[in-house]
Amino acid sequence: METRRTTRALATEAVHAGRDDLAGLGLHAPPIDLSTTYPSYDSRGEAARIDAFATTGAEPVGPPVYGRLGNPTVARFETALARLEGTESAVAFASGMAALSAVLLVRGSMGLRHVVAVRPLYGCSDHLLTAGLLGSEVTWTDPAGVADALRPDTGLVLVESPANPTLAEIDLRAVAHACGSVPLLVDNTFATPVLQRPAEQGARLVLHSATKYLGGHGDVLAGVVACDEEFAGRLRQVRFATGGVLHPLAGYLLLRGLSTLPVRVRAASANAAELAARLAADPRVARVHYPRVGGAMVSFEVHGDPHEVIAGVRLITPAVSLGSVDSLIQHPASISHRIVDADDRRDAGVSDRLLRLSVGLEDVEDLWADLDAALGERAGTPARPETLVQG
Repeated sequence: METRRTTRALATEAVHAGRDDLAGLGLHAPPIDLSTTYPSYDSRGEAARIDAFATTGAEPVGPPVYGRLGNPTVARFETALARLEGTESAVAFASGMAALSAVLLVRGSMGLRHVVAVRPLYGCSDHLLTAGLLGSEVTWTDPAGVADALRPDTGLVLVESPANPTLAEIDLRAVAHACGSVPLLVDNTFATPVLQRPAEQGARLVLHSATKYLGGHGDVLAGVVACDEEFAGRLRQVRFATGGVLHPLAGYLLLRGLSTLPVRVRAASANAAELAARLAADPRVARVHYPRVGGAMVSFEVHGDPHEVIAGVRLITPAVSLGSVDSLIQHPASISHRIVDADDRRDAGVSDRLLRLSVGLEDVEDLWADLDAALGERAGTPARPETLVQG
């Protein structure tokens, strides 16, 4: 008798997760369900299903009910992402910030409004915590200080690794141990499950701005939290109440994006590693940041005016965001992290001369030619740059 593997490689899961039932349905491409509401002649049954959702947040059994409660196309993406991250469930939202807000609201509803966080974070995540817009209170610390920063009302520990925009890395297993019973949320946007799976290292929650690598083509805005089913239920309840739902077409695009995620991340990472090495050897560059885990993000500090580099690129697009098939460059102190207090920004390693480069799938020689021209003349620059910084 033929035996088949019960576990599948990540590349295989990326192609098939969320689509396992299609052949049985007589389909090859996943259907897009654009319905906002669904007919039902059994109002007693609907009432029972809604009562069950209100109790646990579990996805209703049977036909869909209403677009804000759930959508079959979005559910396919959630299933696939959970499989890639190695979690029981995943819950998708209209943006990464909507996803983070939902997590904070879940914990805050339990009276656990205190957050321990490690800088740097994405600028808007930092601002959401610092400004207390959702009633949270934050204690900023370094990774070694997480345990000492915990309080009885701590509801969450939040880290990014690699961090935005310095690409600093954190020992996730050590931080998860320091958290004790407090959930650790890891923003895994930069690494993706191709390079690391935080749940395997003790994180209870894994956050993605799915706008970035999961979508991968700069044409979808979304967020997602991969987690256990218990927490997923609470997130669904918050999503239903606040309305931060993901549009079905976005869910379809994300599911399609996942199928090429491993190929895209590995190809872009190879380009990024080559550019990081060339930048590290360039006398016009003061420092290069490239994470040990790899990936398609490179940050570098220039001796000259970073704004001139932004103005000088022609092939690389000067724009916020990242993770697309084309390369993007931006000046964090002016855009993505402008909202963070200047002193806090610099203390976290986000200098005014730092540039963040999201490397795409173009030919690496074309990318280097564009960077080389944008960096300007070599004459009069220091003879030796600092070494490449990893971690």
